[in-house]
Amino acid sequence: MYDYLLGGKDNFAADRELAERLVAVAPHSRWIVRQNRAFVERAVRYCAERGLRQFLDLGCGLPTTDPVHEIARRVDPTCRVVYVDNDPVIARHAQALLAASTTGVAAIRRDVRRPKEILCHDDVRALIDVTRPVAVLLAAVLHNVTDDDDPAAIVAHAMADLAPGSHLVLSHPTHDVLPGQAARAKELYRCTGAPLVTRSRHEVGALFAGLELVAPGLVFTAEWRAEREIDRPGLSGMYAAVARKPDTPGPARQPDRRAAG
Repeated sequence: MYDYLLGGKDNFAADRELAERLVAVAPHSRWIVRQNRAFVERAVRYCAERGLRQFLDLGCGLPTTDPVHEIARRVDPTCRVVYVDNDPVIARHAQALLAASTTGVAAIRRDVRRPKEILCHDDVRALIDVTRPVAVLLAAVLHNVTDDDDPAAIVAHAMADLAPGSHLVLSHPTHDVLPGQAARAKELYRCTGAPLVTRSRHEVGALFAGLELVAPGLVFTAEWRAEREIDRPGLSGMYAAVARKPDTPGPARQPDRRAAG
């Protein structure tokens, strides 16, 4: 669905059908997805420009146009990337697409809810040195994780064994601005058996506990280091931030730049 809404070609008939149903009940869906992707591109470039050369894309979905490794390698061709998803079709498809890629890129099938297992995977160990800073991506992923699975703990465990200076790139859908569309989208997802959990700005901010938010802090995807100002950025439907793991443990630093909306 994500690839289809971005205008890609790596999707299936069932994806296209459900995506069109989503657009029917939540008309901003295409723009929301595209603003999220633009945020990811800016955030990956930001991390690479600050010297990070290792990227772990958790819940990557089908590889899209301009994937993470291509964005990062425009800054430095030595960047290494591991894509992770728990869907067997996605994992196989990603592995096939990356088979002809240069070295330093891998795709594995693992569940984002068990980050310790991801870091222990042989392909991850071969490419990712946890004693050096790593950029962890959780972009538009944790809305598929219910509160019962404790998304804050997932983030904490994903970052716990990584070196200081590691970065977290995270975006998350919210109901703060478009509550009606969010409710209709949740109902549609309920019919598929897949959860869709939107969260408030406060709830998303709590996912960054113990990390240092980089400027501009927690904002809408359309606002995060965008090249131009966009009218009504809240219509981008997701909060986003990049945060750094500090050199010494401490409380989270979360500048409250604005109220939701």
